[in-house]
Parts: sequence; structure tokens; C-alpha cells
Amino acid sequence: MRAIEDQKAQRTQIRKLSALLVNQIAAGEVIERPASVLKELVENSIDAGATRISVELEQGGVELIRISDNGHGIAPEQMTLALTPHATSKISQAEDLDRIGTMGFRGEALASITSVSRVTIRSHATGEDEGRIIEAEGESIGEPRPVGCPVGTTIEVRNLFFNTPARRKFLRTNTTEQTRCVEWLRDLAMANPSIAFRCVGDGKVKLDLPLGQSPRERALAIVGTELSDQLLEVSVDRFDDARGILVWGLVGLPSIARSNSKGQHVFLNGRTIRDKTVQHAIREAYRGLIEPGRHPTAVLMIEMSPSAVDVNVHPAKLEVRFRDQSMVHRAIYHGVRDALQRADVTPTIAQRLPEFGSALTQSIDPVERAKAIEKQTDELVEFIRNAPEQSRDEPSVRNSIREVLERTPTVIPSQVGFAPPALEPGELPRVRRVDQVLQVHSSYLLAQDERGVLIIDQHALHERVMFNKLLARVTGNGALEQQALLMPIVLDVPSGVVDVFDELMPLLERIGIQAAPIGPQSVGVHSVPSFLLSRKVEPEPFMAELFERIDADGFVPDSEEALHEVLDMMACKAAIKAGDALSEDELAAIMRLREEQERSGSCPHGRPTTVRLTIAELEKLFDRR
Repeated sequence: MRAIEDQKAQRTQIRKLSALLVNQIAAGEVIERPASVLKELVENSIDAGATRISVELEQGGVELIRISDNGHGIAPEQMTLALTPHATSKISQAEDLDRIGTMGFRGEALASITSVSRVTIRSHATGEDEGRIIEAEGESIGEPRPVGCPVGTTIEVRNLFFNTPARRKFLRTNTTEQTRCVEWLRDLAMANPSIAFRCVGDGKVKLDLPLGQSPRERALAIVGTELSDQLLEVSVDRFDDARGILVWGLVGLPSIARSNSKGQHVFLNGRTIRDKTVQHAIREAYRGLIEPGRHPTAVLMIEMSPSAVDVNVHPAKLEVRFRDQSMVHRAIYHGVRDALQRADVTPTIAQRLPEFGSALTQSIDPVERAKAIEKQTDELVEFIRNAPEQSRDEPSVRNSIREVLERTPTVIPSQVGFAPPALEPGELPRVRRVDQVLQVHSSYLLAQDERGVLIIDQHALHERVMFNKLLARVTGNGALEQQALLMPIVLDVPSGVVDVFDELMPLLERIGIQAAPIGPQSVGVHSVPSFLLSRKVEPEPFMAELFERIDADGFVPDSEEALHEVLDMMACKAAIKAGDALSEDELAAIMRLREEQERSGSCPHGRPTTVRLTIAELEKLFDRR
């Protein structure tokens, strides 16, 4: 008990912390793992004007991180100063914080790294006769000594967290730590395409990028050259004042969206950032083109005046604060959206069924090839007739496919290949004659365009048409027309709905619904959208489902997302269904509407309305290439 009382007494005494402990606390904010060390030191190399940067890692960077550059080096008389806290050449007065144009600026990195590792620096400054070497460990900083070395700087960081074992035990496996180091280096390399980068981990080359690549070449070298034809270029130039913005980048077709956001790389003035404003703008640009939970592929390079952004809001400099967030959001959103609107985003069979595409490209003997083709045809049949309420009569489906293929223009022989006709910017391939559209099992439509055979989900396509129609009415007139009910509908609803009813009213009125609470868990509905009644949608089950959605987590009544979700639900209920037989006039009408709609290639949920069997895939199916 006495010992505990003594400890409590000691805690009440205020004392000045040692320089080492101060630096180790700072290191806790800046240096989380080997990747943090790599990031800080490579950023210093970039600030030093390096055109070549080389990285060596041992045991994931825990035992050794060696970074060499050919930058302007550190002057002999500044070697010791470079290792002391809050010493930097990049700012000199408070006003400089409002216009930071360098990667580093706080002067914390080297001092923080030194406090938790053993550091050796060799540097030869431009214009000096020889280089200097200095060694440091914890509080101990040695004297600089002459050394022979080329112009530039080499920094070795060994035994990371050797003197803070509690920090070291939280590191992951060497493989994981090395992966994170390489990921950071790739981001820094992508943001600086004119610099050559090389990384060797435990004797194996992990990255080797040449000098002087263009931004597109560098981005493709990292995200994968195989994605070249599935990436769209984004370009925005609104740099007309100190708060303007330039954006260049590549964004992926919806078909290559991923289950996580690791395919998104955003850079501001050469700095990797994680910004909610930019992420939201990208997500909104893809709204309705990808399914919820999927993340688009994107590489975006943003340039702004340093005075238009505050980068001094996060210890690792990952987060920033824009002076004009709305301007940044608009620029990113419209830039990405325009790129998507100019492109044909219809996915191919191979993209939707990767195993189907890989089987087409295999080189096998004629007998095995025939078996593979038969299997692929079966897969295609299954895909087309995926309507549970319909019959499973395979011959009828096969005959429908064959009829469409026979109507398709003769394929150019494989030795010549097929080149689709050139399109004007913004023009999408057109369906060739709507009177040749076939309805398969009253659920799918088969047609052709210049690039192959189109397989269309009639419900998904009509849902997109209905959604666009409703959204245009709401944004144009402010509210949908409503129809009063002869007798109000009384519904039992979750208590959460009644609690937020005041917030909910503007949304309900906007979509043509008049309703009010009539008890702690009851709501009376007095009118519903005329649109739903005209489409023979039963109002009671519709309203019951609507209130269930409103009670779901994440539903924000006064948000644009909530409006889109409700309109999407209305469109889904009102659209033609799988199993609805369509007349020739109705088929012609829906195909004309398809070509008039924005984003007709996907339903509001983000699922495709159309899949294309390309000419190339047809050629492979029939042994013509």
C-alpha cells in the first residue's frame, strides 16, 4: 500500500520530460511502423530534388530501411542540426504554414526516427568537395566525419523500436510490414512519375520504375497495364485564381469496381491523401453504375495553390482541409461523371463471367475445344434464362440465341480481325433496328449493335427508365403528383419512424405522400403518388416496405441519398417485371427509351441492365479466331 501511495504522490508532481521521451512521444504520432519511416524519408528525398530514389528493406523494414537518393544533399555544418527536433529548411515563419509547398515541413521526422532506432546518414551536398557521415541512437548523436560518397543522401535506419519493445510487439509479420512499405512507395512513385524508384526487399526486386515516365505510364505501371483499355481519362482545369483546381487522372469502368477501396489513389500536389470530400465526390459520380458496397478504381492527381489547402491537420499528413470544399467536390464529381458519360460502360460476358472469358482464351486441342465451347454455350444459356418463374426449356433458348446470331452481320475472318466503327466523343453504340429485338422467356431482350450481341434485362432497364423519369420530375417540379385515397391506410410502423416523422415530412411530400402519426406506432396515409397507382402498384404494401426502409440504420431523411433510395424503390415497383410478355410496339418503345436514357447501362442499384457478347467472343465461340 505504501508503494502505491508513493506512486500516486509522484504522479502529482509536474516535471519537464527528457528530450528523448519527448521525441519518443512524437514518434508515436508520426512513426507507427516501418512504412511510416519509409514515407517520411522518401518525402525528404523528393523535397531534396532527387531524380532517383532507391530503397532496401530487410525483414520488412524492421531490421533495416536504407534509402539512397541523388538529391542536393545536406551541408556539412547542418548534419547535426538535421537530427534535432523541429529543425527544418522548409519553413521559417508562421505565415509559411498557410502556403506549404513541400512534402515535409515540421522538422520532426528524423528526430522521431532517431529516438526509436539506430540511424546512420551519409550525405554529400552539391558544391562540396566531400561527404559527411553521422550516426545517432536515441539521445546520442555523434559528430559528423568525412566520408567518400556521391552527391546525394543515404539514410540507414536499423533495429526499429529496439528501445521501445512495447511498440515493437505490435508490428505484424515481416511480410505484412514489407507489403505496407511497398504500397506506400508505389503511391509516392505514382505521384512523382518523373522520378525513378527502385525497391529491393530481402534481396528481391519489389519495384523498379524508370526515370521520366508520363503520369499515365506511371499509373498503368503500378495499377496494371492490363487495365489500360478499362480506364477512362479525367481532366478538369478550373485554375483561374488562387482557389482554382487542376485534376488529371484515370477512373475505371464500373466492371472493374472492387470490394474494397484499395484501388483508389488520390494525390494533392504530389502528396497522398485520404479525404472524405474527394471520396464522396467519386462515389457520387458512380452512383447507379456500381452496386452498393463496391468501390471504383481511380487514380486522381489534384493540383491547387498551397494557400487553398491546409495540410497541417494530421500527424502523418494524410488528411487535409480544403478552404473551399464545395468547389473541390464539384470539380471531382463533374470530372469523373463526364468521363463516365463519354464512355460505353456496357460490360461484356467475359467481364461478368471471368471463367467464361478465360475458357475462351485457352489454347487446347480440337476435341477439348469442342467440349469447352459446349460448356461455354451451356453457361451462356443459363445466364440468359436466369428467370426462376420461367420454364427451363433449353432448346427454345438455344434457338433464340441462334436466331439472333444468324441475324448478326457476317464476321470478318479472324486473320483480319474485327474493328468496331469509330464513335464521336460521347456517342454510344446504337442498337441496329429495334424490330429485330427478341424477347427470351418474357424476361430478357436480345438485340445487336456495332460491337456484338446485347443481352438486356427488361426489368432492370425499365427500372432505370422509371427512376430517371421520377428524378427529373422531382428536381424539375419539386414534388410528384399525388392521389388522395378514399379511405386512409393505417399502418403499424417501428417507433423509430414516428420519432423522426417531423424530419421525414419534407421527403414524403416531395414524393407525393401525405401521412401523419396517429399513435405511438401507427401512421395514417392519406395520399400516395399518382404515378404508382397508374402503374398498378398496391399502395399498402408499398408504404409498409417504405417505412421499413426508413427505420433501417443509415437512413437520413433529409439527405439526397434518401431521396434516391426512395425513388429507386418506386421505380423498381413500377417497372415491368421478369415474366411480362411485351408486344412488338412495347419492345420498340423500351429500346428507344434505352438510347435516350442517361446511364441506361445499369439500374439505379448499380447492377447492369445490359451485357454484351462481343464480336471477338463470338469469333472464338465458333472457331473463327
